[in-house]
Amino acid sequence: MPHIALLGAGFSRNWGGWLAPEAFEYLLGCSPVDEGLRHLLWSYKRRGGFEGALAQLQADFAQRRDAASEERLTKMQNAIMQMFADMDKAFGAISSFEPQNESRYLVRSLLARFDAIFTLNQDLLLERHYLNQNVALSSYRKWNGWEIPVMRAVSGDGSQDPAGATWSPMEPQNFVVNGNLQPYFKLHGSSNWVDASRGRELVVMGGNKPSSIDQHLVLKWNHEQFREYLLRPNTRVMIIGYSFGDEHINRAIGQASDAGNLRLFIIDPLGVEVADEHRHHPIYSPGPLFTKLHPHLIGASRRTLRETFGTDRVEHGKVMRFFESS
Repeated sequence: MPHIALLGAGFSRNWGGWLAPEAFEYLLGCSPVDEGLRHLLWSYKRRGGFEGALAQLQADFAQRRDAASEERLTKMQNAIMQMFADMDKAFGAISSFEPQNESRYLVRSLLARFDAIFTLNQDLLLERHYLNQNVALSSYRKWNGWEIPVMRAVSGDGSQDPAGATWSPMEPQNFVVNGNLQPYFKLHGSSNWVDASRGRELVVMGGNKPSSIDQHLVLKWNHEQFREYLLRPNTRVMIIGYSFGDEHINRAIGQASDAGNLRLFIIDPLGVEVADEHRHHPIYSPGPLFTKLHPHLIGASRRTLRETFGTDRVEHGKVMRFFESS
């Protein structure tokens, strides 16, 4: 019975990472963002936030291909990368990733149980506090270590300092998963990944993410792996901090739900309701995705990971029930 994790921004929020509204507010005061870009951000505050503004800049450049639209897009992209750098600086200063030190209540002990970890986050929280020298990896699944599949460190020591290294895709003929290592897939790229052929960071944000993903073989392959894992018989997925805002991810989950015995457990302050796209409608009826997922939801936790893996033994027991065979 495969067990996989899908992590969203709410996962990193447990250690201070910014959610989308907080990222919007960060960018308002970021030095590359000029008055015109601040005005654009405000115009998208309630219709897509900073990613909506970025999508508009991407569309403007795709249509015009002139220096002015390129400059505006570059300024916003640079501001977003500065945001990741500031967040990573704070993550690097965290003295204790764990809320407490009892081994069976470690967050690392939860993560080490998964057959694969998929994340939508581009931050380096897990590179700093999970992938490096993680003793829990050998405790439950007898992993020989971890891997970021089909990526290689092109600067720095990726095995000892995955956050400090710069990573770039391998050649397509080397796109395989090592069965002895726990795979960590970054579905939208990472703030320390580069596309050598384009000379830019390999990060997917803004509008039309599926099209952007298709332009990068490694991201396209990662999404194929995500769909393949979801379609394995009796797969269980723990979804932590994902707000169900990416249609291509929702589509993959929905198709897997239609195809087999997928089971989902959600960790989010909204519980199972986070998957209901109609939850804010004044005249309520369940959204189509939420209705589709009803038979596949096996529970949820509304408490933070720092609570659950700190002193809340009641909630910890409920979360860990996810790994029971029945």
